[in-house]
Amino acid sequence: MEVTSQPKAFAPRDFHSSLMGCCEDMSICCCGLFCLPCLGCSIAKDMNECCLCGLGMPIRSVYRTKYNIQGSMCNDFCASYFCMSCAACQMKRDIEISKTTGEF
Repeated sequence: MEVTSQPKAFAPRDFHSSLMGCCEDMSICCCGLFCLPCLGCSIAKDMNECCLCGLGMPIRSVYRTKYNIQGSMCNDFCASYFCMSCAACQMKRDIEISKTTGEF
């Protein structure tokens, strides 16, 4: 059997927006501020995960690893623990930007 295509590899990169860049997309910011569980479910749906998995360090680490985003599990924990809404908004913004660039 001959292999005709390779899995898509991603070059190492940073998140498309900063952790505190909430004002870059006000609709995501408002969702994260007023209905964080809804934003978590949206992130999980984008990643084909269970809705209950959409927030926190584990999903952030999985996303970061899958798309070769630089960082560490310690950074993922700190961002998710100390500012969960900012971390969720950053992930959702990154997903939306990655969809437009064809990375997602």
